[in-house]
Amino acid sequence: MKTRIHKPKPPVQPDGQQRYIQQRRRRKLYIFWSRILVFAGFLMLWQIASDFGWIDRFYFSSPAAIAHLFVNDVRNMSLLSHIGITLLESTVSFLLIIVFSLLMATFFWFHPSLGKMLEPFLIVLNSLPKSALAPLIIVWLGTGPRTIILCGMSVGIFGCILNLYQSFEQTDPERLKLIETLGGSRFQAFMKVVFPGNIPTFISLSKVNIGLALVGVIIGEFLAGRKGLGYLIIYGSQVFKLDMVILSIVILCVIAMLIYWLLSLLEKRMEF
Repeated sequence: MKTRIHKPKPPVQPDGQQRYIQQRRRRKLYIFWSRILVFAGFLMLWQIASDFGWIDRFYFSSPAAIAHLFVNDVRNMSLLSHIGITLLESTVSFLLIIVFSLLMATFFWFHPSLGKMLEPFLIVLNSLPKSALAPLIIVWLGTGPRTIILCGMSVGIFGCILNLYQSFEQTDPERLKLIETLGGSRFQAFMKVVFPGNIPTFISLSKVNIGLALVGVIIGEFLAGRKGLGYLIIYGSQVFKLDMVILSIVILCVIAMLIYWLLSLLEKRMEF
């Protein structure tokens, strides 16, 4: 005779806990569909206002006209190339910001006196309007991808260095003292305590700096670009093709939302 193996039954959740979980699920669904309805209502109102002449279609365009322009540009591949260039420049700027900021903040943590000496200069550079640096960067490097990437870096790098360095400095001193008491080196304290303890801060700064890198790249494309969404915005405004301007802005919003969503997923995975 075959012996039956009885699998353990999963624990039964209390009724109160089940109700709480269901309420949270319903609330999330309510918020999700509310956002969808608000966005759909905005598009519908925009289209109706354009069709009935409540707003000037030349200045404000309409969702149907923007969708038609998007489909035509995708077919001839012109829009996709501009999107790809902006994404590439933003990604390179973002990665350089993260790598350079991590290296500088780590260097300042290992040399606190140098970090304290340079901190006021970083604060001043971070407070400086970054659009004022763009013409100077163009004079130094000329027009091209290098200038645009450097413009993208200039927007977020100083603030990222400051925040990351201050986060390193605020690491629990008792844990560092424990490493020192056990005979550990400063490098071991950094690798075992400082860096792992600041990974959530690192992810949060990444969520901020990806948006700042995108802003800096658009500023660079305004002034020195021949391709990209920033160039399309400037070109469309100069020739009064406002459909192109609004479409470029909408695409930038979609890109920013997708990148933020991806970094939020990464942050949730890092929590576990």
